[in-house]
Amino acid sequence: MDRLLGLGRFFFAIPMVAFGVQYIVYGRYLGGLPPVPPWSPGGALGAYLTGAVLIVAGVSILANGKARLSATVLGWVFLLCVLLLHTQRLSAVIHNGNDRTRALEPLALAGAAFVLAATLTADWPKSRGWNAAVAWLGKLGRWLFAGSMVIFGLQHFMYAGFIATLVTPWIPGHLFWVYLTGVGMMVAGLCIAIQKFGGLAATWLGIMFLLWVIVLHGPRVAAQWRNADEMSSLLVALAMGGASFVVAQTLKTGN
Repeated sequence: MDRLLGLGRFFFAIPMVAFGVQYIVYGRYLGGLPPVPPWSPGGALGAYLTGAVLIVAGVSILANGKARLSATVLGWVFLLCVLLLHTQRLSAVIHNGNDRTRALEPLALAGAAFVLAATLTADWPKSRGWNAAVAWLGKLGRWLFAGSMVIFGLQHFMYAGFIATLVTPWIPGHLFWVYLTGVGMMVAGLCIAIQKFGGLAATWLGIMFLLWVIVLHGPRVAAQWRNADEMSSLLVALAMGGASFVVAQTLKTGN
């Protein structure tokens, strides 16, 4: 299990590189591609710049070169996209499940990036102010991630009928799995927030996301391999799995 948790950084960083490649390949913002919403200004140049930032940050985290700085920058990029761009359509985020999900995904990943930054080796050990700020962001990140999970779980009950249609056809009891995973996400989010059994909850949350990659998103991508939204959804699930393991490593199992 420790080895699996150790892969969290890689499961998180690889999708960041892949997101960046998507931005550059398509040369525009896409609805399901975090962190920039499709109505944002900047056009192709903005997409290329976003892609470059994500690729550089992801590679830096993978190579562990100035990884703390890269994770912090990545967290701010995702968080600012939520605060400055997604909130331009705040009414839709509040009332529409699709827009809400597309805002919460980068919010959760922003939180995970901050948590990851706080766990990585200090780039400048003697800079007390910088390291204290990163530590504070790590605590904020845990709350951002946990809160997002709770809302994701609630949405499983709000939109159970629709989510059930996304479950792999050969799996029986679609609504049962929708409700079960919804409860699991809410419980995991609350455990992470209050730091009671947070490590255990985050570990199983990560396993759940990885199972989604294999059982749910993998077959959909294989069937529609040219569909950018399907690929983005798979990468988001992989990033969430990595994020969950990153959070799990910061919390003592059974705490």
